[in-house]
Amino acid sequence: MTLKFALAGVALGAIALAGPSAFAQTIGFSQVGSEGDWRPAFSANMQESAKDYGVDLKFANAQGKQEEQLRAVRAFIAQGVDAIIIAPVVVTGWDQVLREARDAEIPVFLVDRDVDVEDKSLYVTRISADFNLEGKLAGAWLAAESKGDCKIVELQGTTGSAPAIERKKGFEAVIGQFPAMEIVATQSGDFTTEGGKKVMEAFIKSTDNLDGICASFAHNDNMQLGAIQAMKEAGLNPGKDVQMVSVDYVPAIKDALDDGEANASVELRSAVGEFIYPVVLDYIKNPAELDKWIVIPSDLHTAD
Repeated sequence: MTLKFALAGVALGAIALAGPSAFAQTIGFSQVGSEGDWRPAFSANMQESAKDYGVDLKFANAQGKQEEQLRAVRAFIAQGVDAIIIAPVVVTGWDQVLREARDAEIPVFLVDRDVDVEDKSLYVTRISADFNLEGKLAGAWLAAESKGDCKIVELQGTTGSAPAIERKKGFEAVIGQFPAMEIVATQSGDFTTEGGKKVMEAFIKSTDNLDGICASFAHNDNMQLGAIQAMKEAGLNPGKDVQMVSVDYVPAIKDALDDGEANASVELRSAVGEFIYPVVLDYIKNPAELDKWIVIPSDLHTAD
Protein backbone atom coordinates (compact mmCIF):
# COMPACT_ATOMS: atom_id res chain seq x y z
CA MET A 1 0.00 0.00 0.00
CA THR A 2 1.30 3.45 -0.94
CA LEU A 3 0.10 6.44 1.08
CA LYS A 4 0.25 9.71 -0.85
CA PHE A 5 0.96 12.88 1.14
CA ALA A 6 0.25 16.13 -0.68
CA LEU A 7 2.41 18.89 0.68
CA ALA A 8 1.04 22.39 1.04
CA GLY A 9 3.28 25.24 -0.04
CA VAL A 10 4.79 26.20 -3.35
CA ALA A 11 3.08 24.90 -6.47
CA LEU A 12 5.48 24.11 -9.25
CA GLY A 13 2.59 24.71 -11.66
CA ALA A 14 3.47 26.63 -14.75
CA ILE A 15 7.21 26.41 -14.00
CA ALA A 16 7.17 22.61 -14.09
CA LEU A 17 5.10 22.63 -17.26
CA ALA A 18 7.44 24.97 -19.06
CA GLY A 19 9.29 22.09 -20.69
CA PRO A 20 12.89 21.90 -21.89
CA SER A 21 14.78 25.09 -22.48
CA ALA A 22 15.48 25.94 -26.10
CA PHE A 23 18.80 27.53 -25.26
CA ALA A 24 21.74 25.85 -23.54
CA GLN A 25 22.69 27.24 -20.14
CA THR A 26 25.80 26.28 -18.22
CA ILE A 27 25.05 25.17 -14.67
CA GLY A 28 27.49 23.93 -12.04
CA PHE A 29 26.26 21.17 -9.71
CA SER A 30 28.17 20.32 -6.54
CA GLN A 31 26.97 16.93 -5.27
CA VAL A 32 27.57 15.63 -1.73
CA GLY A 33 29.16 12.37 -2.85
CA SER A 34 28.15 8.89 -3.94
CA GLU A 35 27.24 7.19 -0.67
CA GLY A 36 24.47 4.61 -0.62
CA ASP A 37 22.18 3.77 -3.53
CA TRP A 38 20.01 6.89 -3.56
CA ARG A 39 22.77 9.46 -4.10
CA PRO A 40 24.20 7.91 -7.31
CA ALA A 41 20.66 7.56 -8.68
CA PHE A 42 20.08 11.26 -7.93
CA SER A 43 23.35 12.23 -9.65
CA ALA A 44 22.56 10.10 -12.70
CA ASN A 45 19.11 11.67 -13.01
CA MET A 46 20.54 15.18 -12.81
CA GLN A 47 23.07 14.39 -15.53
CA GLU A 48 20.59 12.66 -17.83
CA SER A 49 17.76 15.18 -17.43
CA ALA A 50 20.21 18.05 -18.03
CA LYS A 51 20.28 16.92 -21.66
CA ASP A 52 16.49 17.07 -21.85
CA TYR A 53 16.52 20.68 -20.68
CA GLY A 54 19.40 21.81 -22.90
CA VAL A 55 21.70 22.31 -19.92
CA ASP A 56 25.48 22.13 -20.12
CA LEU A 57 26.01 20.60 -16.66
CA LYS A 58 29.34 20.90 -14.87
CA PHE A 59 29.21 18.09 -12.29
CA ALA A 60 31.49 17.86 -9.24
CA ASN A 61 31.43 15.02 -6.70
CA ALA A 62 32.61 16.20 -3.26
CA GLN A 63 33.07 12.66 -1.89
CA GLY A 64 31.48 13.75 1.37
CA LYS A 65 33.99 16.57 2.02
CA GLN A 66 32.82 20.14 2.44
CA GLU A 67 36.22 21.51 1.47
CA GLU A 68 35.81 19.80 -1.91
CA GLN A 69 32.40 21.42 -2.33
CA LEU A 70 33.77 24.86 -1.54
CA ARG A 71 36.57 24.29 -4.06
CA ALA A 72 34.05 23.19 -6.70
CA VAL A 73 31.76 26.17 -6.15
CA ARG A 74 34.70 28.57 -6.46
CA ALA A 75 35.71 26.81 -9.68
CA PHE A 76 32.17 27.28 -11.03
CA ILE A 77 32.36 30.97 -10.13
CA ALA A 78 35.69 31.29 -11.95
CA GLN A 79 34.18 29.60 -15.01
CA GLY A 80 31.32 32.10 -15.05
CA VAL A 81 28.48 29.57 -15.09
CA ASP A 82 24.90 30.81 -15.39
CA ALA A 83 23.81 29.22 -12.10
CA ILE A 84 25.12 26.98 -9.34
CA ILE A 85 23.27 24.08 -7.71
CA ILE A 86 24.54 22.73 -4.38
CA ALA A 87 23.55 19.64 -2.43
CA PRO A 88 25.43 20.59 0.78
CA VAL A 89 27.41 18.05 2.80
CA VAL A 90 26.61 19.87 6.05
CA VAL A 91 24.49 22.88 6.96
CA THR A 92 27.18 25.26 8.26
CA GLY A 93 30.19 27.01 6.71
CA TRP A 94 28.58 28.41 3.56
CA ASP A 95 28.32 32.16 4.13
CA GLN A 96 31.61 33.22 2.52
CA VAL A 97 31.42 31.19 -0.68
CA LEU A 98 27.79 32.18 -1.21
CA ARG A 99 28.79 35.83 -0.88
CA GLU A 100 31.44 35.22 -3.55
CA ALA A 101 28.78 33.79 -5.87
CA ARG A 102 26.51 36.77 -5.24
CA ASP A 103 29.36 39.20 -5.92
CA ALA A 104 29.85 37.40 -9.24
CA GLU A 105 26.09 37.73 -9.92
CA ILE A 106 25.65 33.96 -10.16
CA PRO A 107 22.41 32.66 -8.60
CA VAL A 108 22.73 29.70 -6.23
CA PHE A 109 20.08 27.03 -5.69
CA LEU A 110 20.08 24.44 -2.91
CA VAL A 111 18.83 20.95 -3.64
CA ASP A 112 18.20 18.00 -1.34
CA ARG A 113 19.82 19.54 1.76
CA ASP A 114 19.61 22.89 3.54
CA VAL A 115 22.21 25.37 4.80
CA ASP A 116 22.30 27.58 7.88
CA VAL A 117 23.30 31.11 6.83
CA GLU A 118 22.59 34.51 8.39
CA ASP A 119 21.51 36.06 5.11
CA LYS A 120 18.94 33.89 3.31
CA SER A 121 19.21 36.11 0.23
CA LEU A 122 22.58 34.45 -0.49
CA TYR A 123 20.68 31.69 -2.27
CA VAL A 124 17.55 31.84 -4.44
CA THR A 125 15.60 28.88 -3.09
CA ARG A 126 15.89 25.31 -1.85
CA ILE A 127 14.25 22.55 -3.91
CA SER A 128 13.91 19.39 -1.86
CA ALA A 129 11.78 16.95 0.04
CA ASP A 130 10.72 17.75 3.59
CA PHE A 131 13.14 15.73 5.75
CA ASN A 132 11.23 16.64 8.90
CA LEU A 133 8.04 15.28 7.36
CA GLU A 134 9.88 12.09 6.39
CA GLY A 135 10.77 11.56 10.04
CA LYS A 136 7.19 12.29 11.06
CA LEU A 137 5.80 9.80 8.55
CA ALA A 138 8.16 7.11 9.85
CA GLY A 139 7.23 7.93 13.45
CA ALA A 140 3.50 8.00 12.74
CA TRP A 141 3.64 4.63 11.00
CA LEU A 142 5.58 3.09 13.89
CA ALA A 143 3.28 4.64 16.51
CA ALA A 144 0.26 3.11 14.77
CA GLU A 145 1.98 -0.25 14.22
CA SER A 146 3.18 -0.54 17.83
CA LYS A 147 0.08 1.05 19.36
CA GLY A 148 2.31 3.67 20.94
CA ASP A 149 4.47 1.24 22.92
CA CYS A 150 7.96 0.72 21.51
CA LYS A 151 11.65 0.78 22.49
CA ILE A 152 13.62 1.98 19.45
CA VAL A 153 17.20 1.91 18.22
CA GLU A 154 18.10 4.71 15.81
CA LEU A 155 20.70 4.69 13.02
CA GLN A 156 21.49 8.34 12.33
CA GLY A 157 22.83 9.82 9.12
CA THR A 158 25.99 11.90 8.77
CA THR A 159 26.43 14.12 11.82
CA GLY A 160 25.58 17.74 11.05
CA SER A 161 23.78 17.00 7.78
CA ALA A 162 20.30 18.41 7.21
CA PRO A 163 18.63 15.00 6.61
CA ALA A 164 20.05 13.58 9.85
CA ILE A 165 19.00 16.63 11.86
CA GLU A 166 15.50 16.98 10.42
CA ARG A 167 14.56 13.30 10.18
CA LYS A 168 15.48 12.89 13.84
CA LYS A 169 13.49 15.98 14.85
CA GLY A 170 10.43 14.87 12.89
CA PHE A 171 10.54 11.31 14.23
CA GLU A 172 10.97 12.48 17.83
CA ALA A 173 8.16 15.04 17.46
CA VAL A 174 5.74 12.18 16.81
CA ILE A 175 6.98 9.49 19.21
CA GLY A 176 7.32 12.13 21.93
CA GLN A 177 3.54 12.19 22.10
CA PHE A 178 3.54 8.59 23.35
CA PRO A 179 5.02 8.01 26.84
CA ALA A 180 5.77 4.36 26.08
CA MET A 181 7.75 5.14 22.91
CA GLU A 182 11.45 5.81 23.45
CA ILE A 183 14.76 5.83 21.56
CA VAL A 184 17.04 3.78 23.80
CA ALA A 185 20.17 3.81 21.59
CA THR A 186 21.28 6.10 18.77
CA GLN A 187 24.45 6.27 16.68
CA SER A 188 25.59 7.57 13.28
CA GLY A 189 26.16 5.13 10.44
CA ASP A 190 27.03 7.90 7.96
CA PHE A 191 24.29 6.88 5.54
CA THR A 192 26.24 3.78 4.40
CA THR A 193 25.43 0.07 4.45
CA GLU A 194 28.75 -0.72 6.13
CA GLY A 195 28.13 1.98 8.73
CA GLY A 196 24.62 0.69 9.42
CA LYS A 197 25.91 -2.85 9.88
CA LYS A 198 28.54 -1.73 12.39
CA VAL A 199 26.04 0.35 14.34
CA MET A 200 23.53 -2.49 14.53
CA GLU A 201 26.25 -4.91 15.62
CA ALA A 202 27.02 -2.52 18.48
CA PHE A 203 23.32 -2.25 19.36
CA ILE A 204 22.96 -6.04 19.38
CA LYS A 205 25.80 -6.31 21.88
CA SER A 206 24.66 -3.44 24.09
CA THR A 207 21.03 -4.59 24.29
CA ASP A 208 21.59 -8.34 24.76
CA ASN A 209 20.54 -9.34 21.23
CA LEU A 210 18.02 -6.50 20.95
CA ASP A 211 16.09 -7.84 23.95
CA GLY A 212 13.02 -5.65 24.44
CA ILE A 213 13.69 -3.65 21.26
CA CYS A 214 10.57 -3.12 19.19
CA ALA A 215 11.93 -1.21 16.19
CA SER A 216 14.90 0.04 14.21
CA PHE A 217 14.56 3.51 12.70
CA ALA A 218 17.25 4.30 10.13
CA HIS A 219 17.73 7.72 8.52
CA ASN A 220 18.25 5.96 5.18
CA ASP A 221 17.67 2.57 3.60
CA ASN A 222 21.31 1.68 3.11
CA MET A 223 22.01 1.82 6.83
CA GLN A 224 18.89 -0.26 7.40
CA LEU A 225 20.08 -2.82 4.86
CA GLY A 226 23.33 -3.07 6.81
CA ALA A 227 21.32 -3.42 10.02
CA ILE A 228 19.28 -6.23 8.46
CA GLN A 229 22.49 -8.05 7.54
CA ALA A 230 23.87 -7.69 11.08
CA MET A 231 20.64 -8.96 12.61
CA LYS A 232 20.51 -12.00 10.34
CA GLU A 233 24.11 -12.86 11.18
CA ALA A 234 23.14 -12.68 14.87
CA GLY A 235 20.29 -15.14 14.32
CA LEU A 236 17.55 -12.51 14.54
CA ASN A 237 14.60 -12.04 12.19
CA PRO A 238 14.43 -8.43 10.96
CA GLY A 239 10.91 -7.39 10.06
CA LYS A 240 9.48 -9.91 12.51
CA ASP A 241 11.47 -9.76 15.77
CA VAL A 242 12.01 -6.03 15.20
CA GLN A 243 10.03 -3.57 13.07
CA MET A 244 12.26 -1.96 10.42
CA VAL A 245 11.39 1.55 9.17
CA SER A 246 13.70 3.82 7.16
CA VAL A 247 13.87 6.49 4.44
CA ASP A 248 14.71 6.50 0.69
CA TYR A 249 12.80 3.56 -0.86
CA VAL A 250 15.77 2.30 -2.90
CA PRO A 251 15.40 -0.90 -4.99
CA ALA A 252 17.12 -3.12 -2.40
CA ILE A 253 14.71 -2.03 0.35
CA LYS A 254 11.79 -2.84 -1.95
CA ASP A 255 13.16 -6.39 -2.11
CA ALA A 256 13.49 -6.42 1.68
CA LEU A 257 9.87 -5.31 1.98
CA ASP A 258 8.81 -8.10 -0.37
CA ASP A 259 10.83 -10.60 1.68
CA GLY A 260 9.37 -9.40 4.97
CA GLU A 261 12.78 -8.24 6.27
CA ALA A 262 11.73 -4.57 6.24
CA ASN A 263 8.36 -3.12 7.13
CA ALA A 264 8.19 0.48 5.88
CA SER A 265 10.19 3.05 3.91
CA VAL A 266 9.50 6.73 3.25
CA GLU A 267 10.34 7.51 -0.38
CA LEU A 268 12.87 10.21 -1.17
CA ARG A 269 12.58 10.72 -4.91
CA SER A 270 15.85 10.46 -6.83
CA ALA A 271 14.36 11.47 -10.20
CA VAL A 272 14.11 15.16 -9.33
CA GLY A 273 15.62 16.87 -12.38
CA GLU A 274 12.08 17.60 -13.58
CA PHE A 275 11.49 19.56 -10.36
CA ILE A 276 14.85 21.35 -10.30
CA TYR A 277 15.77 22.40 -13.83
CA PRO A 278 12.53 24.22 -14.73
CA VAL A 279 12.89 26.38 -11.60
CA VAL A 280 16.55 27.20 -12.26
CA LEU A 281 16.11 27.87 -15.97
CA ASP A 282 13.03 30.02 -15.47
CA TYR A 283 14.92 32.10 -12.90
CA ILE A 284 17.89 32.59 -15.23
CA LYS A 285 15.51 33.84 -17.93
CA ASN A 286 13.33 35.92 -15.62
CA PRO A 287 14.87 36.58 -12.17
CA ALA A 288 12.02 36.96 -9.71
CA GLU A 289 11.72 36.34 -6.01
CA LEU A 290 10.76 32.76 -5.17
CA ASP A 291 9.64 31.18 -1.93
CA LYS A 292 12.72 30.00 -0.06
CA TRP A 293 11.61 26.38 -0.20
CA ILE A 294 10.00 24.45 -3.07
CA VAL A 295 8.87 21.12 -1.65
CA ILE A 296 9.12 17.78 -3.48
CA PRO A 297 6.41 15.36 -2.23
CA SER A 298 7.12 12.27 -0.11
CA ASP A 299 5.30 8.91 0.03
CA LEU A 300 5.25 6.18 2.68
CA HIS A 301 5.50 2.59 1.43
CA THR A 302 4.79 -0.47 3.56
CA ALA A 303 5.29 -4.18 3.08
CA ASP A 304 1.58 -4.48 2.19
